[in-house]
Amino acid sequence: MPGIFFFKTKMLENLTKFYTERVGMDIWLEQPDCTILRKDNLLLGFCQRNQYETDGMLTFFFETTEEVDAVYSQLVDIALTQPKENRKYNIYQFFAEDPEGRALEFQAFLHDIKPL
Repeated sequence: MPGIFFFKTKMLENLTKFYTERVGMDIWLEQPDCTILRKDNLLLGFCQRNQYETDGMLTFFFETTEEVDAVYSQLVDIALTQPKENRKYNIYQFFAEDPEGRALEFQAFLHDIKPL
């Protein structure tokens, strides 16, 4: 079943630009005060409001550690950590924040996973 994660934002235009230009998402649907972005099977909706939400973490995963390193090189200015192996979860990851302060994780699984 497809789904969409929606977040309230005070900076819809800036977030749309950030997620399309820096993270590589595409605009899937635009509504009067909401934009829904898509990357593979992930749909994120941001709606212009008088307050914003930053709870939770948005995790983007890739097939290889090289892809994670490539994203890191594009986002090094907002990265909170460098890419490294997390042995507990058997992943390779780094963390960053979007312009409104939402936690972002970029990772690759270091073990086989089922195809989506």
